[in-house]
Amino acid sequence: MTQQLTETPVDETAPATEPEAPAAPAPRRTRAVLWAVARWTAAVVVCGGVGAGTAAGITALDRHEVPGLATESDGRWEYPVLRLPALPADRLRPYTDGNEGEVHHADLRELLLPAPAGATPDPKLKGGFVSTDAYLSLYGKEFRAELKRSLADSTLRHIAARGWTAPDGTRTTVHLLRFSSVAYAESYEDMALQVDAADGPLALPDGVEGVVLENFTDDVDVPDTSLYAFHEKKPHGPEQTGWAYVQAGDTLALITLTRKGEVPPVPFQQTVTLQNQLLG
Repeated sequence: MTQQLTETPVDETAPATEPEAPAAPAPRRTRAVLWAVARWTAAVVVCGGVGAGTAAGITALDRHEVPGLATESDGRWEYPVLRLPALPADRLRPYTDGNEGEVHHADLRELLLPAPAGATPDPKLKGGFVSTDAYLSLYGKEFRAELKRSLADSTLRHIAARGWTAPDGTRTTVHLLRFSSVAYAESYEDMALQVDAADGPLALPDGVEGVVLENFTDDVDVPDTSLYAFHEKKPHGPEQTGWAYVQAGDTLALITLTRKGEVPPVPFQQTVTLQNQLLG
């Protein structure tokens, strides 16, 4: 609907009104107050902007980068992001339908756990293939001959290894043994090493006498693999050794950590768990 504009009639009998006088200028005090308010408003806006920028800068930082909010390290080593290696064409990963033999078709060297940040690589264990004797040198001399015979009977295919020394002095080695079948890998672990024996494994690392079973293995949940971990019983020499076995399909891993005093428990569990995940 269009709104109609109406005009109010003029009363000619009403006395004429004189024009209004112009408004007086504002007092100086009122102007001063207005300028002060304006200045404070601008200051508040600027401070608010600076505060917001500071808050945004803090929230954009990681917690350990903010002074006063840094969290104490729990001792874990800083490993690079782990990725499973690519497979040859038409090959399957272990524990998948169609790979009934639980075979690791990836390059064994690419399944080795990489060294953590700050570690010094072992010049003899660079992530390549090593000899059977190099692997057996990890064990006491009294065990080597029998283990060598067992490996010869088990149709061992090859061994890949990597080693490093962490900044705290912990020396770590990782050996992956690939057998011709999962049955041979399990037989070597159960019969030659006897890792699940009630009084500890049969074959011990060089210099180790007493054995204590680690209990963190119950918390490592990697399906279709078996994990056994141990550390040297006190009293021991100036160094302590911790070691673990991971049996995953046709592959058996041996992880060892040795350090003056005692093996650090957190990196030990971390290293074993990550290598287990790479093989699972």
